[in-house]
Parts: sequence; structure tokens; C-alpha cells
Amino acid sequence: MSEQALTVAVAYGSTKHSITVTSRDDGSSPRVRDLCDVLAEVTGVPQASQKIIFKGKSLKEPEESLSSYGIKDGSKLMMIGKRNSPEEEVELKRLKDIEKTVEQTAKKLEKMDDELTGLRNGFLAKDLQAEALGKLDHRVKVTAEQFMKLLEQIDGMSIPEVFSDCRLKKKRLVQSVQAFLAQCDKIEASISDHLTKIQTKNLALAE
Repeated sequence: MSEQALTVAVAYGSTKHSITVTSRDDGSSPRVRDLCDVLAEVTGVPQASQKIIFKGKSLKEPEESLSSYGIKDGSKLMMIGKRNSPEEEVELKRLKDIEKTVEQTAKKLEKMDDELTGLRNGFLAKDLQAEALGKLDHRVKVTAEQFMKLLEQIDGMSIPEVFSDCRLKKKRLVQSVQAFLAQCDKIEASISDHLTKIQTKNLALAE
């Protein structure tokens, strides 16, 4: 599907910005959220603090397409909102750095999940499966420990009440890490279950 791009003029204070928003990966038309992302980069005003107005109406639904509000190429919009303080930006950067580490660790976990699926589907000789599962279990436990350390790091951040953007990002990051920890537990349980089945079969064959 061809990429859709929309260029609009956004007035923020005394400055006018020409903003181009592209379609999403699935080719669907740009959403309000996509415009907010670009505006946050260009103006430094976080999404949570943005109020975007078109023809006297506020764009309140982030998942709605811009076209659903009647916005088209060349439309003129206005944005109201406060930039974060330099102190909050420092905390946001810390959270973004942790977020990158979380994403990298999550990719490792995804590969481990794929490996487990392969082992369960018999992509390795049966006599080698138990050893491979043992090694995989160790790697999953190490990954779970990494997620726990990241969670402790996030929890240890003391963020003032007024840093609303930071507090929201911290909350979402905690939820994300907790979900990955739950996934670690699920993979470990699957490995244990598969190992038990192999051992039961081996005992039956021995008899």
C-alpha cells in the first residue's frame, strides 16, 4: 500500500510550523497521535500537554484519523501547550534510555520464545532436547533478572508530582516491564512442562 503523507500548518505561539505526517506501517491514514508525535519533536511540547485545535474544535481522540476531523493537505491548525522544564527533560531522557534497554531485552526474550517453539515442534533430535531446554531455561532466568533490575531502577526514580509527562512515561514503562516478567514466567513454565514430558517418555522407554 502506498504511503500517505499529509502536510499541515500548525501555529504555536508566534511560530508557524509546516508539519508533514506520514501514514502508519499498515498504510492507513495518519492519526491524531501521529501528528502529536511530530509536534512533540518539533516544538518540545509533550503529547500530554498538547491541545490541538482545528476550526474551533479540539482534536481529543488520539486514535482517530486526521481525515475524520476534516483535516487535509494544507489545513491550518493551532496548538496550545507548555514545554517541559529542563529538569523534567533530564528525567525523560533517563526514562527513554531505560526504555531502549527494555526493548533490547524484550527482543532477546522474543528469540528465546521462538527457540522454545522450535524445540516443542521437534526441530532438534530428542536426545539433545533436554540439554537445549536446560540452557534455554538458564537464559530466560538471566533475562528475568535483567528485567527485575530495570524495574528496580525505574521504581527508584523519584519524580515530582508536577512532572506529569515523566510520571505517565514511568507508569507505562513499569507496566511494560511487568508484562515481560510475566512472559518470562510463562516461558519458564512451558520449558518445565516440556522437560517433564521428555523425562516421562525416557522413563517409559527405559522400562
